[in-house]
Amino acid sequence: MTCRIRLLPETTVNRIAAGEVIERPAAAAKELVENALDAGATRISVCLDGGGIDRLEVTDNGLGMTAEELGLAVLRHATSKLTDETLVRITTLGFRGEALPSIGAAARLSITARPRDGDASVITVEGGAVSAVAPGAGAPGTRVVVRDLFYATPARRKFLKSPRSEAEQVEIAVRRLAMAAPHAAFRLECDGRVVFEAPAQTQAQRVAALLGPEAAAVLLPLAEERAGLALGGYACAPSVTRATAAAQFLVVNNRPVADPVLRTAVRVAYRDVIAAGRNPVVALFLAVPPDELDVNVHPTKAELRFRDPASVRGLVIGAVRRALGGGTLLAMPALAAPDRPNGTAAGDPAAGDAGGTGFPPPPNALPPAPPRPGPAWTHPTRPSWPRPPLRLTPNPAPHRQMAEAQLPFDAAPAARLIDPAVPSPDHPLGAPVAQVLDTYIIAVAADGSLVLVDQHAAHERLTHEALRAQMLDGGVRSQPLLLPAVVDLPAADAARLVARADDLARLGLELEAFGPGAILVRAIPAALGAPEPAPLLRDLADELAEMGEQTVLSARLDAILARLACHGSIRAGRRLGSAEMAALLRQMEATPRAATCSHGRPTVLKLAKADIEALFGRR
Repeated sequence: MTCRIRLLPETTVNRIAAGEVIERPAAAAKELVENALDAGATRISVCLDGGGIDRLEVTDNGLGMTAEELGLAVLRHATSKLTDETLVRITTLGFRGEALPSIGAAARLSITARPRDGDASVITVEGGAVSAVAPGAGAPGTRVVVRDLFYATPARRKFLKSPRSEAEQVEIAVRRLAMAAPHAAFRLECDGRVVFEAPAQTQAQRVAALLGPEAAAVLLPLAEERAGLALGGYACAPSVTRATAAAQFLVVNNRPVADPVLRTAVRVAYRDVIAAGRNPVVALFLAVPPDELDVNVHPTKAELRFRDPASVRGLVIGAVRRALGGGTLLAMPALAAPDRPNGTAAGDPAAGDAGGTGFPPPPNALPPAPPRPGPAWTHPTRPSWPRPPLRLTPNPAPHRQMAEAQLPFDAAPAARLIDPAVPSPDHPLGAPVAQVLDTYIIAVAADGSLVLVDQHAAHERLTHEALRAQMLDGGVRSQPLLLPAVVDLPAADAARLVARADDLARLGLELEAFGPGAILVRAIPAALGAPEPAPLLRDLADELAEMGEQTVLSARLDAILARLACHGSIRAGRRLGSAEMAALLRQMEATPRAATCSHGRPTVLKLAKADIEALFGRR
């Protein structure tokens, strides 16, 4: 019988391998820039023609290569970077020795290299055919030119997108590498046009430059260490979000990655401060001992495998949440205004106004308290100081009489004016002047800005932070019911709640099974007042069903706290007196993360002078 198995030619093997490493121009650019950084380059230039398909050039001022080294560099699995053949202590961006031969197998490759104390040499590789090393001319460093990418593998070339799309992907790759290496200057040109340029900078300067002015204005620094792990970088306030995760820069041991463990941790950390479907903006730099990290799990090295992913996840969630909770009313969102006639939006520095992107923290705000040991479970974010939720009298009638007595006529519930106090510069949210639709508070700040507050969303955040503070102090205080309440639920929901009875008890909710499909409620969190138990239990059952069994305990308990806070807050349609409105504003100013509710919706909007003028077309 004829043998059906045959060895493939070396040229075919190289082209197959090239398809795994170099799937588009962006991948080639990434590999070449990584080589430059590994060579100690402090200036890196990337030039594209036709999105990098026609021509891709990367020039650096790194160590360069001798003629002998240049001849070895284009051979598969030849590398100067791998000193530990066990692959457990990899400290460079590259290590496999596959990038240059892969590019050479699929394109026309030319490399000119010159060591700092030697002569320049040049070598070419076309479709896997390697030329001899020849004398060349060039500055110290390395210059790599890639032409006609995938000309040797036309099937792969058919799957490339338009030159513009490919150029955008190259820009994304270069920006991520620039974020990971702020000590190096970067320049990216596309078809003769400078797309991106950054000098050597500090980490803070590079983060601000790459995230843009909107995000740079609300960056929150973070720096924490735990069990050999070190996390630094910046998280943006919840007021700045994106439709995708493209503005999340994640760097591990100086390597930009798109790791699912880190992305999940960031999403969990922001879950209760941004709206569903939106993505936070962060630049996080994680340092992990090399033997605790496996980078050899994907041909492009974009994904990692942590030896202890739970520790990494906990560190990121805790650090980001503490950063978010460290300030008050960070970057309060301004009310969106229509575009101006000249195309600039309100608040654009180029248009000559500040735009009012947010209030400063109150002058008397206390600094965040340092973390301290707690019970067996400790939540990543502890409020700077525990504050009780706003206490309101259950009967709204006296407040209605008090507020309406100040009116010269019997105003409709849609808009009720009050006698405002003089706004104080010490109070960023100003003094209340009216309640609209029995739901929204209108206040005037000392600088004349109008402030709109959603009373339910704002009080929900206050209640959530108060419950969290109690949780971290040992448990949420409960209020026994005079008569235990029996709540009928679907059998699956009842079983779900009973299975989490111990966790719920720590949150002040005491319940037990009461026959098939029924729950007996003995106590509820004292901070909630007297909510109806049935809607509360139904929502908690839905929350537990959505989270699933794999959700970590801290995230599960915090989600339940958010749900409890929603049921214990001032409802929309509740009439408030002037003293209650003022009390709500003052507590918001002193409460971490008060600019959004527990579900990520805004609690307060600011309408500055420039925004009002833009709405009326005066700017």
